Amino acid sequence: MSDAELVLRSTRVITPEGTRAATVTVSGGKITAVLPYDAEVPPTARLEDVGDHVLLPGLVDTHVHVNDPGRTEWEGFWTATRAAAAGGITTLIDMPLNSLPPTTTVEHLRIKQDVARDKAHIDVGFWGGALPDNVKDLRPLHDAGVFGFKAFLSPSGVDEFPHLDQDRLAQSMAEIAGFDGLLIVHAEDPHHLAAAPQHGGPKYADFLASRPRDAEDTAIAHLIAQARRLNARVHVLHLSSADALPLIRAARAEGVRVTVETCPHYLTLTAEEVPDGASEFKCCPPIRESANQDLLWQALADGTIDCVVTDHSPSTADLKTDDFATAWGGIAGLQVSLPAVWTEARRRGHTLEDVVRWMSARTAALAGLTRKGAIEAGRDADFAVLAPDETFTVDPAGLQHRNRVTAYAGRTLYGVVKSTWLRGERIVADGEFTEPKGTLLSRTR
Repeated sequence: MSDAELVLRSTRVITPEGTRAATVTVSGGKITAVLPYDAEVPPTARLEDVGDHVLLPGLVDTHVHVNDPGRTEWEGFWTATRAAAAGGITTLIDMPLNSLPPTTTVEHLRIKQDVARDKAHIDVGFWGGALPDNVKDLRPLHDAGVFGFKAFLSPSGVDEFPHLDQDRLAQSMAEIAGFDGLLIVHAEDPHHLAAAPQHGGPKYADFLASRPRDAEDTAIAHLIAQARRLNARVHVLHLSSADALPLIRAARAEGVRVTVETCPHYLTLTAEEVPDGASEFKCCPPIRESANQDLLWQALADGTIDCVVTDHSPSTADLKTDDFATAWGGIAGLQVSLPAVWTEARRRGHTLEDVVRWMSARTAALAGLTRKGAIEAGRDADFAVLAPDETFTVDPAGLQHRNRVTAYAGRTLYGVVKSTWLRGERIVADGEFTEPKGTLLSRTR
């Protein structure tokens, strides 16, 4: 410990071995040791004693739409990463669509990296995109360091990112499997969506009927079948339909390499409480009924669902009209994701260790971020300091993302993030931010 530059001490440190009183030493932006609470602090080190607040590893959010460049009026790297930092998130991976251009070639990746480089308050990585016509670009993108490839099986909502039919899915998956890459998939079947009633208008019940569970279930079945045939690594994005869980469990039991995520809005919001015309609650697939939510929580508890990510997908306020058919579909939740999940988790008897596993350890593992996701020697010194028993009421005016529309407005949540640390530097505390200190991450380093 003699070379420690920084020492953080808490009576509650969440480590891979459990929660305990500990002293964490940091040097060169890395955790060098996790020591007993009363370990002596060398005179050259700065001590930060956070008392009884919980010291947890910075969260890793692998599903964020930053939309920058091209739709920067929707969101941008400066505002998105500030919102993330305020919520205890120290790493995000940006989705390849809603920006212009989308991240579907190496040239487009470089454009996005150039935009992000000086604006990132936290560490940022990038997914590539799999389109019907860019199979030739997948290996170069992989070699350039994207963490995997996103595909849609139904229309994405933006014309520049078309979906894959089953033949194109097979072609892209075969290419990606050839270098053992990861394919992450928005799984809704377009034929089931087309056959569903499409009434439009302000009634949430009509919108819910337009995105039925069987659209998800069928698409996931097709995805698993292709992954089984090609021995490919696939990941189901933003699972909302609990009806697909038995299929996923069976596939894993036979060795199919499939992982699954869900989102805070599916775990904390229910269809029954969505007011008509309140399109801040619109997302695709949709927020479903409370009985469905109960099954998602059970699947988190038993490990069928691996992780929880935000799918932060904001837009300008004018696109959130009161017509669910035409309003932009996306939930803005970066800053409140940790307290939202923790509030419901504690009500259901889960621990903060569970939340850290779902929102940090497993998301880091999904992306292969071996330096993130845990408080242990050798990892990046990324931390959040949380007061888990304090509450606050979500006020959109206090949020950092660009367009302060949120489905969580007015909700009282447990868990106040007191400070966030990136590689041993405090980047936000009590609402005060440093200048951007994030770095751009690559799968290859």
